[in-house]
Amino acid sequence: MVRVRTRGVPLLDHDHERCVAEALDAAIDLCERRGNRLTPVRRRVLELVWRSHEPVGAYALLELLRDDGWSAAPPTIYRALDFLLDNGLIHRIESRNAFVGCSDPRRPHESQHLICRQCGAVTELAADAVLGAVRTSAAAIGFTVEGQTIEVSGVCRACAERRAG
Repeated sequence: MVRVRTRGVPLLDHDHERCVAEALDAAIDLCERRGNRLTPVRRRVLELVWRSHEPVGAYALLELLRDDGWSAAPPTIYRALDFLLDNGLIHRIESRNAFVGCSDPRRPHESQHLICRQCGAVTELAADAVLGAVRTSAAAIGFTVEGQTIEVSGVCRACAERRAG
């Protein structure tokens, strides 16, 4: 089954404020159920990650925190990001050394990310067939997969339409 996160590519009728609020509500709920603490700085970092439709790096997040009046240092941002990653609330985009919000944090999963090389937007896919194909192929040669990071670069629909139009 393929699930697509529409957060990655802005839509004309997209209510981004609701999108961010839902992500924060899900994070609060998950942390409470798991007995984890979503501290004010962790919550703010998560909100800043979700504020953008593009992957955001740690130092950009640090600057945004400082702009908000936080006296944050790099270890603060990295600890917050590690917590958010460990709890499945964000994904790391390896090729950009940056982060995006997870579209489905209530369901532990591995996903694929489509990255537009023109606008930088990221769309999360959860294509179980892709994950299965990698695991099956790896097992056939005696390799045990412990995790997958699949990033696909290309051009999103909006950029393709702008280019064609």
